[in-house]
Amino acid sequence: MKPEDIHLSDWGRMLVGEVPASFYLEVVIRVVFIYLLLLLSMRLMGNRMGKTLTRNEMVAMVSLAAANGVALMAPDRGLLPVVVVAAIIVGYQQLFAWYAFRNKRFESLVLDDLSVLVEDGRLQLDKLEEGVLCRTQLLAKLRKQGIANLGQVRRAYQEANGNFSLITFEDETPRPGLSILPTIDTAFRDEQAKAPGQFACASCGHVQPAQQAPAANCPRCQAREWQPAVVQ
Repeated sequence: MKPEDIHLSDWGRMLVGEVPASFYLEVVIRVVFIYLLLLLSMRLMGNRMGKTLTRNEMVAMVSLAAANGVALMAPDRGLLPVVVVAAIIVGYQQLFAWYAFRNKRFESLVLDDLSVLVEDGRLQLDKLEEGVLCRTQLLAKLRKQGIANLGQVRRAYQEANGNFSLITFEDETPRPGLSILPTIDTAFRDEQAKAPGQFACASCGHVQPAQQAPAANCPRCQAREWQPAVVQ
């Protein structure tokens, strides 16, 4: 289309386009075909495609969407290339899954691996940095699981698909740790029972015996800010 053919008052072109009316019936056929093709492709790629996606699965879905989008609306594009693209994507996805099942190193390389974000009530700051995950994000995830004190957490993992899984201490012994309640909610934080003679690093959650806030840096992360450890 030439620039001089474009007019803002040309509502017919903007709403209907330059295709014959019969093309809209063809669009219905294309939509049904592509819908069924996507449904079949996801079925062939396994049940995981209906859950949280890994990076590899996300790439497969984006590739399918990109291939289908053009054929859906362009009357000069056929549907057979979409079938070929879908077959290739499903094929390499199946191949990756097959080889990853047999090769742990390849699985970690392609599908990523889990990370230990919390270990025995202490944040693993290096793992947070590797995963480009901020402390606020992680603490929000923990609060969503009903955790208010970092000392309750034995392990917190970020799985390969990006989900978080949590393991708490099984015994009911109160464990001192860093309060993970929002700092703006001072009234709620004040209700938490304090652990006498215990202070927690505000950065990583390391607990250290002291009668008052330590003047020294945290031995784990070198942060200087300390908060009273809580046991609730």
